[in-house]
Amino acid sequence: MTTAERGAFGIPDSSDTVALRVMDPAALPAVPAQRAPQPEEAAPAPERKPGRDRYLDLLRALALVRVVVYHNFSWTWLPIVFPSMGVMFALAGSLMARSLKRPALSVIRGRLRRLLPPMWLFGAVVVPLMLLEGWRPDPSHHPNWWWADLAYWVLPLSEPPFGASLHTFGGHLPSSWAEQISVPLWYLRAYLWYVLLSPLMLKAMRKLPWVTLLVPLALAFLINSGLFDQSGRLMEAATDFTTFGACWLLGMAHQEGLLRRIPQYVVPSLAPLVLVFGYWWLLRSPVDNPRIGHDLEAVPVAQAIWSFGAVLLLLHLSPSWEQWPKPLERFNGVISLLNSRAVTVYLWHSFALVLTEPLIDPLWSNTFFYDHAQWLLASQWTPLVIAVPLICLAILLFGWIEDVAAKRRPRFFPYPRRSKGRRRGR
Repeated sequence: MTTAERGAFGIPDSSDTVALRVMDPAALPAVPAQRAPQPEEAAPAPERKPGRDRYLDLLRALALVRVVVYHNFSWTWLPIVFPSMGVMFALAGSLMARSLKRPALSVIRGRLRRLLPPMWLFGAVVVPLMLLEGWRPDPSHHPNWWWADLAYWVLPLSEPPFGASLHTFGGHLPSSWAEQISVPLWYLRAYLWYVLLSPLMLKAMRKLPWVTLLVPLALAFLINSGLFDQSGRLMEAATDFTTFGACWLLGMAHQEGLLRRIPQYVVPSLAPLVLVFGYWWLLRSPVDNPRIGHDLEAVPVAQAIWSFGAVLLLLHLSPSWEQWPKPLERFNGVISLLNSRAVTVYLWHSFALVLTEPLIDPLWSNTFFYDHAQWLLASQWTPLVIAVPLICLAILLFGWIEDVAAKRRPRFFPYPRRSKGRRRGR
């Protein structure tokens, strides 16, 4: 049979037979089979851990600065411009929701570990000072209850007790110095209850998100309706919880992506109406002090509504900066410091403001200051200028406890250093 005939019938010729024999797998040495990986079979790239959200860091830093400024000047318009407490609770709620991807009990334990040691260190300084200046059991109540209340300095399920009127360290401080220093403690109590109830709050929000968001506001109306006696530890805790509960839940909703599922036009359309309603509620409320006028922080319902509307707008913006925009790069150090020492700054800033009084008063006896700088001694800005280095001193002395609580290497002043060779932006 010719070669052409073999090809026509599909029969290989002798040369083809040799080639087939050579290509026979049995005749070849064993070589591991290799094939190009298919796209779907390629090894997955390692998941990159998300960095810090600089926008949230900025909000937290602004909230701390606003708290310090408000406690120095008592400007009633500041809480309206920036409702710090609502923002701080919203940011904490967002972090809590992110953490609750782990077992709830371990998350709660971790949050308490970060919260309680800074408060214990604060109490280790403040409580002995109060006892030194005459703080004793109230004779009108059973003294055993007074000693039992000291347990709130260990676990602040209720606001830790303090002396309302004490000795004044030889006349250098007002008799209400302990009350002024203890102002921030209510925040720790409210934060503790939010942390303990967060697993239930998160489950409720996932099932009925909008109903759950509105429940704290409804309870705020109910508690402050005049039907209930507002005195007592239980009602104080309930008032704070309902005032900022919606903000905490908004932070959780933001972390869960609920706010991103809302059409973009809804929040900018709805939030201003909420703010107007909150401001109207404030104006219709009685004024406690005619000299300072309407104070948002003295009207829980108005504060709850206003904070809800403001936080809703701020979280709706949520640009999620992994890197600072150029105009904000120069503030990276201060913002990072405030975020890494947020609890220390919040706890000790009132202490710093109280200590400015004995530092300024002696200057009135100085001839130069009395003759040429009375305006400086009488200015409200002077205590703030003096308080800032005192707050920095508190960071140096007490801030390391936040690192210990977070199981980090203790640092005395965690101000970030500029990278070597990096020039300042022009």
